[in-house]
Amino acid sequence: MSVTEKVAYLKGLMEGLGVDDSTKEGKVIGAMASILEDLAGSVAELQDGFNEMTELVDIIDEDLGELEEDIYGDECGEGCDCHDEDDDYDMDDLLDEELYEVVCPTCGDTICINEEMLDEGEMECPNCGEPLEFDLDCDMSEGCDCGCEECSDDQEDQED
Repeated sequence: MSVTEKVAYLKGLMEGLGVDDSTKEGKVIGAMASILEDLAGSVAELQDGFNEMTELVDIIDEDLGELEEDIYGDECGEGCDCHDEDDDYDMDDLLDEELYEVVCPTCGDTICINEEMLDEGEMECPNCGEPLEFDLDCDMSEGCDCGCEECSDDQEDQED
């Protein structure tokens, strides 16, 4: 039984007992019942707000868990110290960094890589482990058809 229901039961008892509101004692008991009714309403509102907030926190927790999984993957388990608090991450540098999207030909997963990773020339797909190679040097002398602007310009020049 909720607090609101208990207060309603108490008011019903008072009416059933015939408490006289014209006497001093009746006025005091009536005032106390009214105060209890107001308090029960406030407690019910607080409980509803608390329940709603708990649901929202659970949703945020799930979203954060998914985000952590997307960022850190399965590399880290419990007790992992690869992301120590001592690490100096400058979030502004990370946000300003130019990223490139690469699609793994094996699993179709889209991977975001930065300039440094691109310069290394290769990496493993974090999803399936397939080795990925990045060849940025275009060999235009052999009639390359990669579609880059330089190749297109050179082909037009050769045709003229």
